[in-house]
This record gives sequence, structure tokens and C-alpha cells, in this order.
Amino acid sequence: MSAQHDVDDVGEFAALLRTLKERTDRSYGSLARRLAMNTSTLHRYCAGEAVPVDFAPVERFAALCGASPEERLELHRRWLLAVAARQRPRTASAAGTAEEGAVAAEAEEPEAAPAGVDGPAHEAPLLPRRPWYRRRRVAVGLAAACAVFAVLGSLAALPDGRRASADGRAPSAAPAPSGTAKADAPDRKSASPTPSGSSPTARRSAPSATPKKKSSPSLSPSARTTPPADAAAPATPLTWSADSQAWKLGCGHDYVVAAPPRQVPPPPVPQDAGVWAASQNAVHGGETLVQLSVQGRTDTAVVLEALRVRVVGRTAPAEGNAYAMDRGCGGSITPRSFDVNLDKDRPIARAVAGSDAGTPIPAVRMPYRVSARDPEVLLVNARTQACDCRWYLELDWSSQGRRGTVRIDDDGRPFRTSGIKGLPRYVYDTSARGWTPYS
Repeated sequence: MSAQHDVDDVGEFAALLRTLKERTDRSYGSLARRLAMNTSTLHRYCAGEAVPVDFAPVERFAALCGASPEERLELHRRWLLAVAARQRPRTASAAGTAEEGAVAAEAEEPEAAPAGVDGPAHEAPLLPRRPWYRRRRVAVGLAAACAVFAVLGSLAALPDGRRASADGRAPSAAPAPSGTAKADAPDRKSASPTPSGSSPTARRSAPSATPKKKSSPSLSPSARTTPPADAAAPATPLTWSADSQAWKLGCGHDYVVAAPPRQVPPPPVPQDAGVWAASQNAVHGGETLVQLSVQGRTDTAVVLEALRVRVVGRTAPAEGNAYAMDRGCGGSITPRSFDVNLDKDRPIARAVAGSDAGTPIPAVRMPYRVSARDPEVLLVNARTQACDCRWYLELDWSSQGRRGTVRIDDDGRPFRTSGIKGLPRYVYDTSARGWTPYS
């Protein structure tokens, strides 16, 4: 009965952890990175397979999931019961295991032979000894092998890789061609042999990245030649892609087009927004939503340190008409994002929490880690009312002692967002099959 009660205590603690986890849109891996713990460890806590011995990671987990003070108090109470439940069976099983181990060791211990008793029953069998002539034959073989190794070592130690002749004398070096300076001798020794018929000039004029300086013989070979391609700096350890045609909740967005309504085609579906906007020379009206996907190249973690905004141009809002892609659509889930006010002198990317049917979704807090197995998708919402702004993002990263910054832009061009305040605004009427004033 006590064992069943202990299982219930652990199960209730794990069930509350799972309830809090399901409030977020994060996976176990994403939550574990922010809690600085292993993914499998967090999964075992939520499955009831293990109970943390310290409440600190549980408290951080509750804060990350947006638990209320009452829920945190209840979580602490269940954690105390779960820890006590885990300790009771562990202590009993450890004592039983130790006792069983002692009994097993006592049963398997061999009986010692009585002292002072001699005889065949207690003597170890003697191994037959080899005859003396066989032992001598083995010793002679070992001595011969050592002599062969010594001869081979002396041959390898000869200069310039030359081998001794049959009478034991090393062949003399070939005479240097006439007109060759002594400073070129080391180059000929290190050069690979050329086919027969090649002139000495061809052998001496091997191409090099930097001409040799005879006046500075102290320069090392690495200083005289260009480093190979493998010595170049390694590539950035992360990859990224940016979609600047994202719509709010997948259905609402405005574009500024310098054309009358009768010349503007019907609004596209969200996945065709890029083609539609390019064909109309459309500019994002009022806001630009950039969906940024970041991923490491390998399983090695890359830490994203900061996300910054750079405005490279400000002009008066673009002229034309504002065309709404839809009248807006309601949704119970509001994704968290980075909010950027481009009208500020120094705009920053501010993390904003989301909402799931009234339940808050914690904002993204930097720094955090990505890898090839753990990508991240960030949503940046840049707004303006007073300018036609051109801007891009900078993402700082660090990994294995290296640091760097990548530029996030629109296929090599800055993002562009223009205010729509005061512009005529239209929405497409499907029944009339045309653009009508937005009411």
C-alpha cells in the first residue's frame, strides 16, 4: 500500500510538470536549453521516471512556463512528496542489495587450503619445461631479428633518403649543374624527381606564390609561400533564411502600390505574396513581418547573443494607395515576436510575449543556443507611421571561442517599410470582384 502511495506522489508531480509544459509551444529540447539541462533529463522528470533532488530547476521551469504563484506553491508541495517517495524505496532497495551482495560474496568465496598440508590434491600442476636446445633456438631467432631491425634503422638514417650500396658504401651525391648557386641546393633536395629529359632549368623553376628572396635567407618556408586554401578562416557555424512576406496571423497585411484600384489585381494567397508584390512594385505598408529561421551547421551548439536593427535610409512615406490583403482574421494564438519601432532614432528589437487563449507565452530571451538538430524560428515585426524606412538586422553569435555577426536582409537588399497614415486604403470585395474603400 505504501509503494502504491509513493507512485501516486511521483505521478502527480510529473502530471503537473506536463500540464505546465503543454502551455508553451516549445519542445523538450527547446525548454531544456533554456534551463541549462539535458533534454532526456527534462523528459524523465515530466514522465515520472526521475525526480530532481533540487527544487531550483523546477522553479525555473515553472517561471519559463508562466506558472502562477498558487501553481508554484502546489508544484513545491508535490515535489516534496515526490522526493520523499523516491528516497524511501531507494533506501530499502539499497540495503537489500547490499545484504544480498554480501551473502553472494560469502557463498562464492573459495575455501582456502589447510596450512601445512602437502600433497597432489593441493599442489598446482607443473607445466612441462622446454628442452634446452629449443630454448637456445628461440634466443638465436630473437637476436637475428634485432640485428635486422638495427640494419634497417641505419639505412633509414642516411641523408637525402639514399640507400647504401651492396658493399655498404653510400653513393656519392650527383654533381651540381654548372651555373647553379649554392642557395638553390636545398630546393633541389626537397623537390620531387622530374622525368628524364627535363632540363635542370625546368627543375629549378617550380612555380611558387611568392618569389624567393636570396637576400633574406632567414625567412621560413611559410613566410615565403602563400598559405594553402585549407588554412583559410572557417565558415560561419550557422545558416539562416528570412521570409519578409509573412502576414499577421497568416491573413492580414497591407501593401502600398502606386496604381489605381482598377489596375491592381486581386490579392494573392499568402504563399504567393512575394510574386504578387514584385509584379506590382509593392512596398510593405505600415509593418513588415520577417520570419527568420536560424540553424547550426553541425551538432555543435552556436549561441545567439543579440539581435540588432540597422536603419540605412529614411525618406517621406511612399506615395500611392494602401491595399489590405484581408479585413483581418481572429485567432486564439498570438505568436511571440521581436517588436521594432522604426520611427525611433535608435530602434531596438524588443522581445514580446505571445498569448494562447489568454495563457501567456513567454517572450524569447537571448542568449540561447541553436544547432543542426535544434533550429529556431524568430518573428520580427517592424512598424512605422512616419517614414519610408530601409533597414536590416544583425545577429551576433559565438561558438567554441569564436565570435561573429551575420547580416540578415532581403536577398542582399535592405528590408523596406513605409507608413500608410493618410493614404487611401482599399480592400478587395469578392462579391463585386473589385477593390472598394476600406470601411
